[in-house]
Amino acid sequence: RTCDQLRCTACDFHVSLFNDYVWDQSCDYLFFRNNMPELSKLRAKMIKKKGARAYACQCSWRSIDELTELQTDQQLRWVCGKH
Repeated sequence: RTCDQLRCTACDFHVSLFNDYVWDQSCDYLFFRNNMPELSKLRAKMIKKKGARAYACQCSWRSIDELTELQTDQQLRWVCGKH
């Protein structure tokens, strides 16, 4: 299970998640900074992958295709935004 209310403490943005997608390898900081949260613009670098999930805020992004503990990633500053 994943929290669907994640928030980034670095950029103070809601973390968006997209089921069955991963981010293209060419994604970079400026892409997300300029295009979040516009789904129509983000789709340009989304790749369909069954069972995967793409996460992004305005300063960080991850593609997950297996069970992963996000809290172990020291670079991420994503916390539960409370329910």
